[in-house]
Amino acid sequence: MSGRDIYGGDIYSGHSRTRKREIPRVVAERDLVAEDAATGFCGAVVGFDRSYDGEFVKLEDGKGRVRLFAMREAAFLIDGHPVTLVRPTATAPKQPTRSASGSTRVAGLRARVAQASRIWVEGVHDAALVERVWGHDLRVEGVVVEHLEGLDNLAQRLTEFGPGPGQRVGVLVDHLVTGSKETGLTTGLGPHVLVTGHPYIDVWEAVRPAAVGIREWPKVPRGEDWKTGICDRLGWGTPQDGWRRVYNSVSSFRDLESPLIGAVERLIDFVTEPQ
Repeated sequence: MSGRDIYGGDIYSGHSRTRKREIPRVVAERDLVAEDAATGFCGAVVGFDRSYDGEFVKLEDGKGRVRLFAMREAAFLIDGHPVTLVRPTATAPKQPTRSASGSTRVAGLRARVAQASRIWVEGVHDAALVERVWGHDLRVEGVVVEHLEGLDNLAQRLTEFGPGPGQRVGVLVDHLVTGSKETGLTTGLGPHVLVTGHPYIDVWEAVRPAAVGIREWPKVPRGEDWKTGICDRLGWGTPQDGWRRVYNSVSSFRDLESPLIGAVERLIDFVTEPQ
């Protein structure tokens, strides 16, 4: 009898049930139909996005609803089988001729030295969406966008800044409607300050519902935190989770409501107008 130990080792080694299953990597070509394994949402690939927390793919279902999903390992199903979607690698991509705002894109842009004039917005979400859509235009013009951390700070900031000829301030305000608190805080500020705004409670609501994959923005009763109420009613988790959905759903001015587009365009014209 040989010295070989027929009982040694792992008797299950190599068995099909113990082998680690290889998850295929599939290139997410446009119009490829895939299903999000977590939610069951099924749609065709229509685009991609990238943010600070990773890569995302846009899927559009048969009803025209577009949703954004993180491109994680084994996060999707094709014909019922788990796959990992990866972005296509484009060779010599064609450079877009239009910016996200619809303006003519300046090739080889180097940002101008910042002008003295400024655009102020109420919060970081407002600033992020303005940069998302008008960032190219602002760099061409050398305009800096700053957030006020609340409209209540406007009077003090204007006193410190000292608007004047060649040093204008454009202010973008949420919920700028007749009789609102916001209207009272933004009147009589002088010829070198222009205030524009939109009628929505929060800048989230200035994103078209279809862009974030919903039919309409829910109504949140007065006195309830608006962002928390929106996320609760849509099942979006925390306001931080909701903001990621909103931000990643915007790729151009077409994803925004016209009141916000017009308000920002007027501010850019005002602070860049030759004086």
